[in-house]
Amino acid sequence: MTRDNCDPRFTKLFSGNAYFVKGVVDEAGFPMTGQKEVCFAGRSNVGKSSLINAVTGTAGLARTSNTPGRTQEINYFYLSDELFLVDLPGYGFAEAPKEKVEIWTSLIHNYLLGRQELKRAFLLIDSRHGVKKNDEEIFDKMDNVGVGYQLVFTKSDKVKPIELEKKLKAAYEIVKKRVAAHPKILVTSAQDGVGLNRLRMEIAALSPEYYYLWEELDKN
Repeated sequence: MTRDNCDPRFTKLFSGNAYFVKGVVDEAGFPMTGQKEVCFAGRSNVGKSSLINAVTGTAGLARTSNTPGRTQEINYFYLSDELFLVDLPGYGFAEAPKEKVEIWTSLIHNYLLGRQELKRAFLLIDSRHGVKKNDEEIFDKMDNVGVGYQLVFTKSDKVKPIELEKKLKAAYEIVKKRVAAHPKILVTSAQDGVGLNRLRMEIAALSPEYYYLWEELDKN
């Protein structure tokens, strides 16, 4: 089995049954279900919503836009009885009033650094730009509190392979010095499907129902 093939036993998590649960605008709105959570975070316009729609197999699940800062809430999506997928507002530049940006930036930080249900943060990096300063600021905060995160390069179809390789090499140099970073960087494209199955398997492995299977497959 190649690294991006998805074993059929994983498919029910990503068979188009995901659905929107709620949007959260402040910490009081966080659901208290005890379910595990994985989140997608990244700079504004990094492609979070497109990747969520692609990886869940549910067109239109997350709202997409070319306008940075369109997602202004923490959005919860149901994946299974044990796992939520959480879409965070983009950090960094956004076409929105400064006060709103400050509010949701604070909400992002509070979620990432204080949410016990969070099992892994997938930090999305635009393949065209690589890791930026505000990404590393998030890395610093998560390293300091020991919250596990994994880099996911997006929009790989929009960059030449040689440039992508340079950006990846630089990112690996950063990751290997980070105490809370997962050592493997994923490369994806919501447009052409590259890397989606590997990302699905990483997400599924965080659920006890699938973890034993992921251990078996990851050895191959």
